[in-house]
Amino acid sequence: MAKKTKQIKDKTRSAKILKILEATYPRVKTQLRHASPFELLVATILSAQCTDKQVNGVTKDLFKKLRTPHDFASASNETIEKLIRPTGYFRNKAKNIKNCSKSLLEKYDGQVPQSLDELIKLPGVGRKTANVVLGSVFNIPGIVVDTHVARISKRLGLTVNNNPVRIEYDLMEIIPREEWNVFSLQLIYFGRAICKARKPLCPTCPLYDLCDFPGKTSKPG
Repeated sequence: MAKKTKQIKDKTRSAKILKILEATYPRVKTQLRHASPFELLVATILSAQCTDKQVNGVTKDLFKKLRTPHDFASASNETIEKLIRPTGYFRNKAKNIKNCSKSLLEKYDGQVPQSLDELIKLPGVGRKTANVVLGSVFNIPGIVVDTHVARISKRLGLTVNNNPVRIEYDLMEIIPREEWNVFSLQLIYFGRAICKARKPLCPTCPLYDLCDFPGKTSKPG
């Protein structure tokens, strides 16, 4: 009974958070530029430990030279590394993208699969990357747990976990399925603009009264 009561309380609170986020960020979409599901898959792999802005700067030229799974599978590791170097961890990312491209050609005729189970079996693709592609391209519900979503979910008291997969499942229990995609994006927008890692802008935060973060700063006056 206690667990059920807590879930009801969490869902009531999360509904208030969703309403405020919807009013604050009514139109959201992934900031990674892409012209195909495969381009978004590559861009999301590149976004690990890198900003979307940096990735977009790289893919602007990258996708002029290499665009399809066949292009990446045929290119040498050194060629890919040179093109993606500014995103960091470029050797590992180049290897993953090349092997991912080979797998797509061998198993899916070069097409990006539309299921989480199939996507996470591809080299370099974890649940976060898979959910980004599924939500942004195929409109399949999923919660993307990046650094912003993980940080803010804990600050808001929506989870006590640090593990991204556990956070994902915690949020899935209290956020309506039809809101999963937009909720993740709204938290990412919110994290970049207001609930920053080092210095959150607490006094101007629209979620101030719903926030459990012990380190939040007081409003003036």
